[in-house]
Amino acid sequence: MKKKVLIAAVLSVASVFVSAQPKPAENDPVVMTVAGKPVTLSEFEYSYNKNNSEGVIDKKSVLEYVDLFVNYKMKVAAALDAKYDTLTSFKQEFAQYRDQQVLPAIVTDEDMLAEAHHIYDNTVEQIGPDGLIQTAHILLRLDQKATQAEQDAAKVRIDSIYKALKAGADFAEMAKKVSQDPGSARQGGLLPFVSRGQLVKEFEDAAFALKEGEMSGIVQSPYGYHIILMKGRKQMEPFEFHKENILKFMEQRGIRDRLGQAKVDTLVSQSGGKLTQAAVMDQKADELSAKDSDMKNLIREYYEGLLLYEISNRLVWDKAAKDEAGLARYFKANKKKYAWDKPRFKGIAYHVKTQADVKAVQQCVKKLKFDQWNEALRQTFNGDSVIRIRVEKGIFKPGDHALVDSAVFKKDTTVTKVKDYPIDAVYGKTLKAPEDYTDVRGQVVADYQDQLEREWVAELRRKYTFTVNEDVLKTVNNH
Repeated sequence: MKKKVLIAAVLSVASVFVSAQPKPAENDPVVMTVAGKPVTLSEFEYSYNKNNSEGVIDKKSVLEYVDLFVNYKMKVAAALDAKYDTLTSFKQEFAQYRDQQVLPAIVTDEDMLAEAHHIYDNTVEQIGPDGLIQTAHILLRLDQKATQAEQDAAKVRIDSIYKALKAGADFAEMAKKVSQDPGSARQGGLLPFVSRGQLVKEFEDAAFALKEGEMSGIVQSPYGYHIILMKGRKQMEPFEFHKENILKFMEQRGIRDRLGQAKVDTLVSQSGGKLTQAAVMDQKADELSAKDSDMKNLIREYYEGLLLYEISNRLVWDKAAKDEAGLARYFKANKKKYAWDKPRFKGIAYHVKTQADVKAVQQCVKKLKFDQWNEALRQTFNGDSVIRIRVEKGIFKPGDHALVDSAVFKKDTTVTKVKDYPIDAVYGKTLKAPEDYTDVRGQVVADYQDQLEREWVAELRRKYTFTVNEDVLKTVNNH
């Protein structure tokens, strides 16, 4: 299981930031104490409501959730006791996530508005006194390496189009029919408003020389031949006209984050060496958490979720996946759990070019462990540029694989031939039940993890104490 997926999983029950514990406010009473640390009503409600919102399938009652929450808090306490929060990897990952939340949050609406004005003013300056123009055009493409005959043919055609337009043909209709710029052709040749510097020079010079409603002569550019119609000119509208679009553009381009980083850099620079970026981010995170409960909860959620991931991975997830002896013991003790309702074929379905390779494949793997087959076959038959066999290895039940169904389970099914590999074969054995845990490894690992989890929770319950204030608990979401 990937780390980010696991973190997402533990975050589903993580909601409280483990750091310095402030004295609970009078209007936010302690609902429980776990491992010596108080949990306020607001903390518990945040976690409960998040994990029992609309759309959650397995909703819990408040009393049911108490057990889950206590277990969660004890795991976090164990991670803190084990000093996982002092690991460099933990500190770096937590700081990276926290800073992603804090940087944009330290940017005010006023900061964004000032930057929007700056972008607008720069744009007006870049547009210059000539303003913006909107044109429509008809394009006949001409490759710069075109032969003389191709050039002559294109010139004849653009001349005929130009004569038709001068004789009164509708420009938009003509563009739809003959223009080879498909994007604008669908719009009758219409192009968006542009300023100087946005067009190829030949097109730009001709277009900006036109008056509104005027049509150019034939203009040649690196793209081919154009006929240009001036549709309109304008200066940039006032700031308020573009304000919302500029702000949306800024959010999409991550400018809020860049502004936040610039503010942090300024504070570090102005401190004369007394502050580092890390110190500034710590300070800003504390300030924002004090003012914004959502930010506080978000930071707390990731902090504890990351701690929970670290300790759960070491004591349960990764441990179970790598404990081959433990998996074997667990399977042996719980073999009945893994009985199959139908036989399985444990082996390979393979496709070869020659009859000799049918036997050669079997000889290659017959004395090897099942998990060694793939590598042995690859090295023996597909080790160079010539691919001699195609192989599908696995534990197949009826219906999983057409060739296995036909050859092993004797079902009447159609086997699709593999191109260039005309001979089909299977090798392996039919099992009524799994031989060992590797035959059902995924299930055994999951069940073994569950057992380790239960044993761990039982150990935590013996190690740590907890108390619940029943009177306060009754007020959850009812005060």
